[in-house]
Order: sequence, then C-alpha cells, then structure tokens
Amino acid sequence: MILYDYVLSASCYKVRLMAALLGKDLPLRAVNFHPAREHMSPAMLALNPKGTLPILSEDDLVLTDSADILRHLTAEQPEWQNSEDDRWITFASKLNKSLGLARLHDILGYEADIDAVRRDGVKALRQLEEHLTERRFDGLIFLTSDTPTIADIACFPNTALAPDGGVCLDPYPSIRLWLRAIRSLPGFIEMPGIHRLHEMAHPA
Repeated sequence: MILYDYVLSASCYKVRLMAALLGKDLPLRAVNFHPAREHMSPAMLALNPKGTLPILSEDDLVLTDSADILRHLTAEQPEWQNSEDDRWITFASKLNKSLGLARLHDILGYEADIDAVRRDGVKALRQLEEHLTERRFDGLIFLTSDTPTIADIACFPNTALAPDGGVCLDPYPSIRLWLRAIRSLPGFIEMPGIHRLHEMAHPA
C-alpha cells in the first residue's frame, strides 16, 4: 500500500490521519503538487486520469477518491462506519469546494470568486454548527455516533483549516469542541495548520 501525497492537501491529510488513528503503516510518496504540478505528469495521469490527489495504490487496486480510501482503510473496523456517514461525506465535498477552495486561493494563489466561496463556507459552517449543537444536547460530540467515524475524519480537515482561507471559527463553539475532540484522539497526527492539543481541558 502506498499513498501518493501532498503535505498541504486537506484531502491527503484526512487519509494520513485515518491511517494514524487506526495504527496502520501507510508509506507515502510525496508528489510536488505545487509549484511543479507533478500530479499532471504522464506517470501520475496514468495512475489517475483525473489529475487529483490523493491516490492510494495497493496491489492491483487504485483508489482516487478520499471517501473511498477512508472506507477501504476501515473495511475491517466497522466501528468507524455508520449508516449516516454518506450524508456527511457528501457534506465534506461541500466543505472542500468552499472552505478548501478559499484556502487554496489564499495560500497557493488559486483563482476563485473568493467572496462567493467564503460565503458558501460560512453557510456550510452554520449547518455544521447547528447539527453539532443538536448533538450536544444529547451529550454527543461526533457527527453520526457516540464515537468518531469516517464522517468526522472526512469533514475535519477543511473545517479546521478554515482560517487559512479567511473564514474565522470563533462564532462556532460546537464546531470548536468537535475539532478539539478529534485532535485529542489517540494516534492523532498533525499537518501544517493543524496541531495537536497540548492542554486537554475542554472549554466550558
């Protein structure tokens, strides 16, 4: 198994994070996504004609969608999957097209109607905050279960990295509590812009 990876990619990070939480060894092959655009090279396009990352290669299996990779990694750990996960994996795509694109605009210079994508990102955060607040009333922190599932891992990176795209998380206490809970999971790993917790007390 090998993950074709770019360290600043939120989609790649969610795969690295999932493997780390599962305690799985995941060899990485760094891809110079920016500025060299290695993902568009003939060799990489032969693996993934869409020209996107991540790419997981295992024997004859090649997966190029992060949600499919999360499902594959957790195939033997059913506690990480829930019947409600598909809803939030779809929602993760919305986060990627809004908060994720705003981040790419700000840190890598991607073209975007930045005001529009930030507005979409704020709408998505409000929806996420509402759901998590309802869950908190029942004493629950995670998106679909009383323990984390692939839904949480799918939605976590672009949410946590929202400030990199100019979208503040201060108005969303339930989201911040959820982010903190994920960052405190055993096996959690960092990426640039997302750090481990050093003080574990939850805010009131």
